[in-house]
Amino acid sequence: MTHTDGTEVGTEAPAERRPPQEVPRPKGLGPFGWLRWAWRQLTTMRTALILLFLVALGAVPGSVLPQRGEAPERVAQYFTDHKTAAPILDKMSMFDVFAAPWFAAIYILLFVSLAGCVIPRAGKHLQAMRARPPAAPRNLARLPQAETYETERGADEVLAEARKVLKRRRFRVDAADGSVAAEKGYLGETGNLVFHLALLVLLFALGMGNSFGYRGNVLLTEGKTFANALNNYDQFKPGRQFDTDELAPFTLSLDRFHAEYQTKGDKRGQAVDFSAKVRFKAGPSSPDRPFDLKVNHPLKVDGTKVYLLGHGYAPQFTVRDAKGNIAFQDTVPFLPMEQRNLTSEGVVKAPDADPQQLAFYAILWPSAVASKDGKQIESAFPAALRPVVSISSFTGDIGLDSGVPQSVYQLPALKDGKLKPLKGGQKLLEPGETFKLPGNAGSITFDGLKEWTSLSVNHDPGRIPALIAAILAVAGVATSFLVRRRRVWVRARAGEGGRTVVEVGGLTLGNPTPEFDEIVAALRGGQADASGPAPATESKE
Repeated sequence: MTHTDGTEVGTEAPAERRPPQEVPRPKGLGPFGWLRWAWRQLTTMRTALILLFLVALGAVPGSVLPQRGEAPERVAQYFTDHKTAAPILDKMSMFDVFAAPWFAAIYILLFVSLAGCVIPRAGKHLQAMRARPPAAPRNLARLPQAETYETERGADEVLAEARKVLKRRRFRVDAADGSVAAEKGYLGETGNLVFHLALLVLLFALGMGNSFGYRGNVLLTEGKTFANALNNYDQFKPGRQFDTDELAPFTLSLDRFHAEYQTKGDKRGQAVDFSAKVRFKAGPSSPDRPFDLKVNHPLKVDGTKVYLLGHGYAPQFTVRDAKGNIAFQDTVPFLPMEQRNLTSEGVVKAPDADPQQLAFYAILWPSAVASKDGKQIESAFPAALRPVVSISSFTGDIGLDSGVPQSVYQLPALKDGKLKPLKGGQKLLEPGETFKLPGNAGSITFDGLKEWTSLSVNHDPGRIPALIAAILAVAGVATSFLVRRRRVWVRARAGEGGRTVVEVGGLTLGNPTPEFDEIVAALRGGQADASGPAPATESKE
């Protein structure tokens, strides 16, 4: 006779001399096991809170540093002022925070984490709302709120009265085994879930707006008109799913820009109010409509919002060449060199001048005064009280014919030597004055001063859903704080002398409430149930 392993019975070695059997090693989690583990970690509320904190932390640079989508001129100024730090920050996308890959990764992970955490929790909450209230504990006297009394009424009568009193207070009631169980306050948990679901919808709406919307910046000078077309934008950022053919066909004209400043005290020169008098057409055949565009008071037209961002000065020049022909006549936007008194700089390019192209670098002082040492000129106030322009003249090749695009605010040909400064070509001009260039090279006239404003054109289809989600989130979190879960149990049993012993126990999430005492008083019959219907916030459990 043999064992199943082939050894004969009675021939195997004693137990103490047998080699230890190998215990099978536990198998690893495997790829699917690790995926399940990662999903469980990602969909915990702790991870969602960490990701929410990272989103808030990542948005800080977007609030502190200038962003290209909002103020490209301020980004350029930041590069000028911080030549070492700006390139490093730019590599980390600190000037395009909300379009950065790392911010998008955190955003998507937060969305997935909330969805995986909240949606299953909502299903469990729905099941709990439809379930029967928990049965009465064995010893009601151990509950935080408890009361025992005797009555002449029968047990069935007491329990029937308990059901009536509790239903009148909007409790869900269940009766079994000589007791009544009641529960309400699920609206608090519902509000908590509404808050998290609304946060999920808010994230989705923001993502939808970034995908199907667009944002563009345009600089508009007084007297100019902007048509909502792609080639008229100074900067344009469409969403990935946005079709540029869907741009709303409106036009916008800037009639006048007005700024008010403090004239006295320590805050002298500080801006008090900005307003732009504009006219707009919703379509080619629509009538002109006036609008007073202000900060935080955007123009809404055909699902698009136009915001007022910044402002500056645009001197108007007339440039004549050596033959006396007009080579340039227009306003030129100048960029502020400092914000306090709006000392600004800009360039004037006249590529059509004959026989040589002309270019000018200019500095504008809106309210020109002599400096304290009397050797320089400075601006004493941001308003145009006494505008003065200093002109530096150049001749040569501006570089526009090369086909390489260049900034309207710079003269890159100066670096490669294609533009040469005119000897004696510097001059201070006030409005109406003309400077004749040396060597009969031409002339430049400072015709006057206008103002420009930078506008942000924003189309966001997720704006309304985001607003609704934000309102629901506030309502949900307020409800979760105001409504608390409450449970009440009533047990009736026969006592001595034919009397009925009634035990009432209550359990409230948080501190006890006076409602329990009112319920006990109503059951005793000592006073009417004076509470009436439940508050509106607790009407749906």
